[in-house]
Amino acid sequence: MDSVTQIALGIAVADKIAGKKLGNKAFLYGAVLGTIPDLDVLVGKFMDPIDSIDIHRGLSHSVVFFLLISPPIAWLLTRWERKNELSFSTAWHMAFWCLFTHVCLDAFTSWGTQIFWPLDYRVDFKTIFVVDPMYTLPLIFCIIMAGRFKRDHPKRLQWTNRGLIISTAYLALTVATKFYMLNKFESALQQQNISYQNLMVKPSPLNIILWNANVQTENGYYLGDYSLLDKSPITFRFINKNEHLLAPIADAPKVLQLKKISEGWYTVDTTTSGWLINDLRFGLLHPYSQTEQQSFVFSYQLWEENGVIRADELGNKDRESGKILLQQLLERVKGR
Repeated sequence: MDSVTQIALGIAVADKIAGKKLGNKAFLYGAVLGTIPDLDVLVGKFMDPIDSIDIHRGLSHSVVFFLLISPPIAWLLTRWERKNELSFSTAWHMAFWCLFTHVCLDAFTSWGTQIFWPLDYRVDFKTIFVVDPMYTLPLIFCIIMAGRFKRDHPKRLQWTNRGLIISTAYLALTVATKFYMLNKFESALQQQNISYQNLMVKPSPLNIILWNANVQTENGYYLGDYSLLDKSPITFRFINKNEHLLAPIADAPKVLQLKKISEGWYTVDTTTSGWLINDLRFGLLHPYSQTEQQSFVFSYQLWEENGVIRADELGNKDRESGKILLQQLLERVKGR
């Protein structure tokens, strides 16, 4: 999830575990602990662009990492908070659970996370978009209300608990909604006699009313969407995979790496300077427009340089595209 959401969740977890001992200091520690797993983004600044994408939500989002760093963090916290008599046990639980809940929440997004690193497997339930105000805003409100009370006031913990309960209940609602949408898309595919190898269903940005489906076939993909407010049947558009375009560079390390990053959900195009691999998991920049030129949210440019295939993320996202997408999204959420 986004940084604001992870900070809010970290604050709520820290306050629940150590709020009675630390008061509003628990907010500070929770905010820092809730941010630590995403520091892999800073590490990625010093790496090859594709390698930095590859490591995101890897080691720093694993249980192994949390078990290793929680004890030294707890030791430091007990030294800093001697006046508040913070025990090592309480400090360890605060550190571990702030880190672990971060990765648990990330596991419900489309990118997923390597909770079981070093195993090369990402947990990605794809039930919530990386930014969802309906999860974040109630949690932030309850944290603000909790912070108005002293550390030993019973209403402080009540408000913290409310925030965690409401946000967790919403997360459960996203899971239930996905099962409903999965059934909708499966029924539509069956009615339209579309045979497929794999089906990916995920929410559209900022909501769980409108959902998207990627349908994998032998030669390409069907893309569809459905809103809870729709009154018309689900329709699909087909996109060719164009795997044959990669034939000249099929064994290049960067090509294999990008296939791995996209988990097999990709299409291929050629450009004047080389090749383009589009990550299908995050969809089109203008999925609800019939006039805008179609491009993907995540695309990677590949080119040959001194006999070596190199790659970088294509900068096809700008503020104007974001505005257009939000306008189209709001209209699409309302139904056809």
